[in-house]
This record gives sequence, structure tokens and C-alpha cells, in this order.
Amino acid sequence: MIAQPYQLYIERADPAKNMARYYAMEIGQTMFGEPCLTRRWGRIGKLGQEKHHVFEREEEAVRLFLDLVKQKRARGYRPRTALRY
Repeated sequence: MIAQPYQLYIERADPAKNMARYYAMEIGQTMFGEPCLTRRWGRIGKLGQEKHHVFEREEEAVRLFLDLVKQKRARGYRPRTALRY
């Protein structure tokens, strides 16, 4: 059982470079109860790619989650600031 929900959705956009990317992560469980970090990324408005990391302990998933947040923030990813219609 996951002690605390971890979810994140961030974007990186630069119209001058025609860049519009998103990155999403969440920690959940597999159907066997193992902690699983799911990552999704791609161009905003497109399906993109997805990767799952399965761990023995929730702390390992949280550590990777926080490391990835740090990396993405350093690359310019930020929470979405305005609603799109």
C-alpha cells in the first residue's frame, strides 16, 4: 500500500524553438502490490511514451521520483500556468 500519493505534471515550452513538451509521473502499485513509478512524456497534445519502474520498497520509488523532478526542473520544466481551451 502506498503511504502517500505522488503525482506530477510539468511542461516545457519555447515557441521560438517550436518546443512544447510535457512530463508526468505518479507512484502507484502493480496488481501484485509492488510500488511502481510510471513516467509519461512527449509533445503536448500527443500520446507520447510511457515507462514503468517496479521497486521492492516505496522509498526507492520516491527517491527516483524526487531525482527526476530535480533533473526536469533543471532543464526548464515547470507546472502549467494557464488553462488551454
